[in-house]
Amino acid sequence: MTVDRGFAARVSIVMVIAAIVAFLGTDLSGYHKGLAARVAIYYIAILGLNILVGYTGQISIGHGAFMAIGGYTTAIMSNYHHTNLILTLPLAFAVTFACGVLVGIPALRFRGVYLALATFALAVSIPQLPLKWSKWTGGSNGIRTFTTPTNNWIFWVSWTVAGIAFLFAWLLLRGRTGRAFRAIRDSEVAAASSGVSLPICKTLAFGVSAAFAGVAGSLFVLVTNGFAQPNEFAVILSLQLLIGAAVAGLGSLWGALAGAVFIGLLPEVSTSAPLIGSGHGQDVVFGLIVILVMLALPNGVAGLLWKIDSRFKSAIKSDPTAS
Repeated sequence: MTVDRGFAARVSIVMVIAAIVAFLGTDLSGYHKGLAARVAIYYIAILGLNILVGYTGQISIGHGAFMAIGGYTTAIMSNYHHTNLILTLPLAFAVTFACGVLVGIPALRFRGVYLALATFALAVSIPQLPLKWSKWTGGSNGIRTFTTPTNNWIFWVSWTVAGIAFLFAWLLLRGRTGRAFRAIRDSEVAAASSGVSLPICKTLAFGVSAAFAGVAGSLFVLVTNGFAQPNEFAVILSLQLLIGAAVAGLGSLWGALAGAVFIGLLPEVSTSAPLIGSGHGQDVVFGLIVILVMLALPNGVAGLLWKIDSRFKSAIKSDPTAS
């Protein structure tokens, strides 16, 4: 009975979110649809990062690099081959999955801060590659897609892909693979003694996580008027994704949406703050809000949701009239 209630609650949450998205899609202006699309894009990227960090315990500060790979895949295929923008999304998924596996294999030798530094080096180096191969990527000037989508189009596509990504992640993590990921996070020794293949599972997590980021990067290019440029994928993007995952709460698919809203809309809020404006003042406001949120929610939004859920269940058990 408890399982049925939990499943019904999750379905209800999904339906509420879908209804909100549908309402916003018909009521928002073009500019605000662009902002809402960014939230969906960050949600996809944070979802992928959470699979790696929250479910297998592998720290990454380089997911902006995978977004860059996905973004340039879309831009190059559209610009040179006039590939349909929708078709570039699964292509970006496949390319970045392969890149994630290639990075995940040598990453098996690293743990903790050493793995974080290795992925940080990835975030620093990958955005520099378009400058080296400027003949194909446009260098510092960037490269545009053949067609430029409207904010309305990118809104619906982004949130549709976000829904598909959530379903994919939920199906992956609720089964045997998800249990193996969590076992690795809790204790690699215990997981290995239980028959879990550490190299396969850890590399798979890296590949899937990178693939999510790659799709997010493709959509990120589309929401910036179909323009891929190295500065768009600077190191700060990887740090923002990690902040979003921390605010969300590691190991939570639901909290990832809160993290996406946080990093997607906070820059807009901090820019419009009184007496602050843009530039360094915006960075100060952003940093202060991040500190305050982490002090108030040390386990992220997911931790808050778990507390509310546990108290709700305790109240039901203590209520003699509850069925």
